[in-house]
Amino acid sequence: MTLLFGQRRAVPDSSAVRALAAGSVGNFVEWYEFGVYGYFATVIAARFFTPEGGSEAEALVRTYASFALAFFFRPVGAALFGRLGDRIGRRPVLILVIVVMTVATTLIGALPTYATVGALAPWLLTLLRAVQGLSAGGEFGGAVAVMTEFAPPGRRGLYGSWQSFTVALGLLGGAGVAALLATLLTQRQLGDWGWRVPFLLTLPLGLAALWLRLRLAETPEFRRETEAVRLPPGEVAGAIALGAARIMGWAAAGYTFLVVLPSYLQSTLGAGFQQALIATVLANLGFAVTIVPAGLLSDRLGRRAVMLTGALLVALLSLPLLNLLQDPGTSNTVKGAAVFGAGAVVGLMAGPGPAMLSELFPTHVRHTGLGLAYALSNAVFSGCAGLIITETVKRTGSVDIPGYYAAATCAVSVLALAKAPKRKAG
Repeated sequence: MTLLFGQRRAVPDSSAVRALAAGSVGNFVEWYEFGVYGYFATVIAARFFTPEGGSEAEALVRTYASFALAFFFRPVGAALFGRLGDRIGRRPVLILVIVVMTVATTLIGALPTYATVGALAPWLLTLLRAVQGLSAGGEFGGAVAVMTEFAPPGRRGLYGSWQSFTVALGLLGGAGVAALLATLLTQRQLGDWGWRVPFLLTLPLGLAALWLRLRLAETPEFRRETEAVRLPPGEVAGAIALGAARIMGWAAAGYTFLVVLPSYLQSTLGAGFQQALIATVLANLGFAVTIVPAGLLSDRLGRRAVMLTGALLVALLSLPLLNLLQDPGTSNTVKGAAVFGAGAVVGLMAGPGPAMLSELFPTHVRHTGLGLAYALSNAVFSGCAGLIITETVKRTGSVDIPGYYAAATCAVSVLALAKAPKRKAG
């Protein structure tokens, strides 16, 4: 963006650090909750989507359908909150979305189940998931805009990578809480009330995020609004489509290996709940380890080189990874290393991804444009990952479906990234 739309001025370090904290904390809350929902998918299915006589497989599919619905509200939220953010500023919109997100997630922890209110229970859960989707749609665009617009020259990749890094921390936090509860509570206690605890913990997390955002200043780029180039609507739409294609593999592979994995291991490979969570923690640790270094590396080598490497590796290695997990003769150590490596490779795409999207759009449409590109890609390829994988495995009987899904979407991203400029971005 620096090279496309003029030079950037350095800002005080304290302002940049404050922007990183305020921007990333909302991402942590958002992805903590989405991780928790994915990790407890089988428990939620039993409590909200299994009327008497319904099968566990049908309930899990309905649970993931609710999961997907929230993602399809993200583009709506990205358009709604993005336009507000591009008109009135990043700060007020980020404050609004964290309040909405916190309230909706906390209420999930207090919902009555199917056994209490019958068919009303899944509808209430789905309504709150839709509200979460709206707020999450506005969160990404605003957070990335704040981080990258406060970034010093030549550090946009590093600063933007913190968005993805706090996603990893949120998923790890959700997995850690889920694993702790699974260790401390019996299966019955976990199903009766233990699943509520992670959602209720969102309240203090959300209040902390709100406090940080109330102390945030408006970004210097938004205040100046000095870009000479204003993209016409057709070019904005083309940039959104290109951005969505470039991160398609990140979205699909990320959710396949970082969120859907526990349910796949349990329902398809017969793993226990704790064993599946341990595998997920390892995958998310691998994801977290590579994100920030990948963002920093992209400031030196360019976004394309780093993201292409990650997409190519996923496309080539997804099926071999899955075969390792399926093989009963593979040791737990090798399986653990494999899922750690899978997460690490996804991190190569996630680190430079936010800065790459930010650089596609000038300030006057950045919140809307990058938010929509991210939301559309995630709505289709992340939100539907669990539903597509679970339903396709059920219909075909093939346990290789997750590998095919991750590999195919990353192949598309390879083609889209091949059109990215080879030069470095600031």
